[in-house]
Amino acid sequence: MDGTKRKDVAPGAEVDIVLKKDQRSGALTRGVVKDLLTNSPSHPHGIKVRLEDGQVGRVKHIH
Repeated sequence: MDGTKRKDVAPGAEVDIVLKKDQRSGALTRGVVKDLLTNSPSHPHGIKVRLEDGQVGRVKHIH
């Protein structure tokens, strides 16, 4: 499942995100969602989240 809809992403979910510094390469970082940072119901590039380890990025895959 992709991470473009806010209703699909919840705190505690395991996700793959793209960090700001990795946007060119598309490298994915896996982690557990702590906070949702996007307020709109959807975003074409993925919902922005903060992981439990503090990293911030846009969700590409939900596990």
